[in-house]
Amino acid sequence: MRHFTLPEDGGLITKNLPKDILHGYDKIFTEVYADSTEGSRKLADIVVESLNKFEKENPGGTFRLGLTTGATPASLYKVLSRYYREGRISFKNVEVYSIDEYYPSSPTDMQSRNRNLHLELLNNVDIKPENIHIPNGTVPHEDVAAYCERFDKAARGLDLLIIGIGEQGQVGFNEAGSSDRTRTRTVLLSYPSRKRQARYFNGDVSVTPKEAITMGISTMMSAKRVILMAWGETKTAAVARIVEGEIGSDCPATYFQHHDNVMMFVDEVSGSELTRVIAPWRIGPCEWTPKFRRKAVIWLCQQVHKPILKLTQADYLQHSLEELLDTAGGFNQVNIQVFNDLQHTITGWPGGKPNADDSTRPVASKPFPKKVLVLSPHPDDDVISMGGTLIRLVHQGHDVHVAYQTSGNVAVHDSVVMQHIDAARQLGYGDRTAEVQALIDSKVPGEPEPRPLLDIKAAIRRSEARAADYSFGMSEDHIHFLNLPFYESGGIRKLPCSQADVDIIKALMDSIKPDQIYMAGDLADPHGTHRVCTEAALEAFEELKEEGASWIPNCHIWLYRGAWMEWELARVDMAVPLSPDEMIEKRHAIYRHLSQKDIVPFPGEDPREFWQRAEDRTQATAQHYDELGMAEYQAIEVFLRLR
Repeated sequence: MRHFTLPEDGGLITKNLPKDILHGYDKIFTEVYADSTEGSRKLADIVVESLNKFEKENPGGTFRLGLTTGATPASLYKVLSRYYREGRISFKNVEVYSIDEYYPSSPTDMQSRNRNLHLELLNNVDIKPENIHIPNGTVPHEDVAAYCERFDKAARGLDLLIIGIGEQGQVGFNEAGSSDRTRTRTVLLSYPSRKRQARYFNGDVSVTPKEAITMGISTMMSAKRVILMAWGETKTAAVARIVEGEIGSDCPATYFQHHDNVMMFVDEVSGSELTRVIAPWRIGPCEWTPKFRRKAVIWLCQQVHKPILKLTQADYLQHSLEELLDTAGGFNQVNIQVFNDLQHTITGWPGGKPNADDSTRPVASKPFPKKVLVLSPHPDDDVISMGGTLIRLVHQGHDVHVAYQTSGNVAVHDSVVMQHIDAARQLGYGDRTAEVQALIDSKVPGEPEPRPLLDIKAAIRRSEARAADYSFGMSEDHIHFLNLPFYESGGIRKLPCSQADVDIIKALMDSIKPDQIYMAGDLADPHGTHRVCTEAALEAFEELKEEGASWIPNCHIWLYRGAWMEWELARVDMAVPLSPDEMIEKRHAIYRHLSQKDIVPFPGEDPREFWQRAEDRTQATAQHYDELGMAEYQAIEVFLRLR
């Protein structure tokens, strides 16, 4: 299956740019890659190069490699496993040290760090069992201090340590407040940390371990070489602090600024707050495409707190944008060009306005009505992320289909299931209370849920999705549930995406033959459902194109973002304004997803409900347009066109 990335549009010209200039703002040398897949390939190459160099310099010696667990290194381990199968790497002379483990925890526990490291890497390569060193979560309490001391001595001076960083800059289980003198030890996990880890325990914080064994900061710092990793939008603030900010115990990974052989690998999203990304014109010469001009002007407006048409020549010169003026014919020309460019993204007709001049509109007026396919990874992403636009498309008379790519079954709390079963009993439809309660009681933390229970949860989510769509006029035959197989693992860890998933989407696309396809644009999410669903959909589209599907050349793909982070305005191709009444209609559609209100199993750090996140996000976008000098709207949903 092909790997898709978002296209670049202008930016810093790095060819022949000295590295000390490119990395001039880095306190930790940092490489920015398009996504985690590209970054992981480069990191795997470094592992291969390091092993080869070590073997030449130390014939017969043992290379000591420190590794992390969790979601961040998963893509790296896939590449290393493939490299082993291809004969590019051997682990026969490698000792592996893992940095942490839940305590207490058995190696056979489904959510054990030990078990997952074996599944993702160690079972796939030729490492000797005696060369695997993972903190032992079964050591009795009275012996654990001595055990940690022995592990710490053995783990010092690693040849290479590769670790991911947490959302607050944690490394291992060294959380905020950890000292740079810490060694391998047991730690109490804070409630926020346990809440994050609860996704591996069916979302149940109460059964998530309260303690862990973790390698200490000083132990990590003793490694000869350290590589830090961070992928995805949840790591953005931490990456900016670690790479360019001040050292502090509130962000433990900043201690690595003191290490004399450290580097960091990030993707475009996690590195989006770095100077070279926010303001690359401060680094070196740039390619000034229209969208990149827009990026610079929007940034300048934020710096000087002015709308676009009030920017002066002095504003540009004082903020390192003289090159932009030289390429565009002066500040007035830049202001007018960017103002018009941004204004032309705004449309109240996401399907095109019939019988209108569409020369400056983001969507052509013909054909009308359009056939539209909205792909939603989960059964509520459509109304949360683009509900206002979806409602407009329906109300404006387009032939709109919505397809829910996964069942979303694991995101339904058990208490919600029992509430539905009780309602059926009260109505006289049958008493299945004891039977369903027995299914719930049979669950084992970390293991897949019973299939009959998952089927009930999937049915709940289907009924909610239908209710949301019915609320603004969609018909039953335009609502599709694809139930992609990769999702049906019964737990957080999903199955590999396969051609079977792609074929399901292909069949739907080819039956509808849409003029527009809307899909989630969270391609920077390395392992989440959104990325898998979108890559499967894009693969389906490409295969249909190669097979000569006649409707493909006239079909446009629009990408929306999730409820947590929005497209930056520099990238936006279409902005759909919403009135106060449309906001309420969207909110009511989101309300139909009752199982996702108040007690969402996997809410993350954000305490707001989904409708609140969606409204805050779209209102902030509208305010941003207003601050730049555009018309004032209640809210705006924005989209990127994939060309």
